Amino acid sequence: MSATAPGGDAALTIAVDAMGGDHAPQAVVAGALAAARDFGVNILLVGPHILVERELSRHRHVPSTIRIVDAPEVVEMHEAPAMAVRRKKRSSIVVAMEQVRDRQAHAAVSAGHTGAAMGAALLRLGRLPGVDRPAIAVILPTIADQPMVLLDVGANVDSRPHHLLQFALMGSVYARRVLGVASPRVGILSNGAEEGKGSDLTLRTTPLLRTAGLNFIGNVEARDVFTGTADVVVCDGFVGNVVLKFGEGLALAIRDLVKAEFQGWRGRLYLLFLAPLAQKLRRMYRRIDYREYGGAPLLGIDGVCIIAHGSSNARAVRNAIRVAVEAVRNPFVEDLRAQMPQWSETVPSGAESLETQP
Repeated sequence: MSATAPGGDAALTIAVDAMGGDHAPQAVVAGALAAARDFGVNILLVGPHILVERELSRHRHVPSTIRIVDAPEVVEMHEAPAMAVRRKKRSSIVVAMEQVRDRQAHAAVSAGHTGAAMGAALLRLGRLPGVDRPAIAVILPTIADQPMVLLDVGANVDSRPHHLLQFALMGSVYARRVLGVASPRVGILSNGAEEGKGSDLTLRTTPLLRTAGLNFIGNVEARDVFTGTADVVVCDGFVGNVVLKFGEGLALAIRDLVKAEFQGWRGRLYLLFLAPLAQKLRRMYRRIDYREYGGAPLLGIDGVCIIAHGSSNARAVRNAIRVAVEAVRNPFVEDLRAQMPQWSETVPSGAESLETQP
């Protein structure tokens, strides 16, 4: 299957795990309907047919571009992902990945169990040649108005230097193809911007990044993630997930603090007379609201797979589908398929010796 031109996506099909997330299937179905309407794409809602059909019946004017793909099983959040994916071969998350594998869909979107989504993607789609470990890449806002890519944010708790090097290469391709950055600046997350600072993993990865032909700018501190200092920042999945969740919590705290300041009749009166301020506050919060950014691509998989937040509401699901549409329309997977094997043939001989240095 091939994506249509940017002007029309009528032939574009996205498989959506209807049972993924804390608010499924209600939020997923509502978000999928909004995406079908706003982006003009076909949606395959994958899940137990009766449950999904019942949820669809609550909505008026369901477009013909929405179809149900029956998947009677569901992977629960408490289940061990590897075992669940193997045991529940007809689960919504597995069947969604099969739609991409079987060329019935251009991309898969799930807000369900992250480990299960990754396991299903690996088993049904496989890794791209030259990729040792896939990585979850989240797109974050910056004060420079140019979003940046942070990876890995949870696919790999423990990583080796050559894994981070692969993350940097994949993140650079994504930033160039999807975000439109001509020469992405790549940094490695560290506890100091000065050269020589960082963990053992950071210190051993840095020389690999310097010799890989990337636009490597060195160490990046956590406080610089949102400043636009770098276009791509790499770290292991444990650190990346902590940074991501901290950022989400801070954004929610800022929203609640602002709301608290304008509680009561006095606060509402202030906002009534300061309507432009209220608009600016709403615009500011949209810029830092994770629901506006939708989902995170799983890079290194032989297909487009978008992982959305487990607490996604309908708007977040809609935007996760938007991320999938953008990824298909800007085919980074094809670039990775071509570039990663070339890298693996030329870099490892020198990289492995650098990696083992103390």
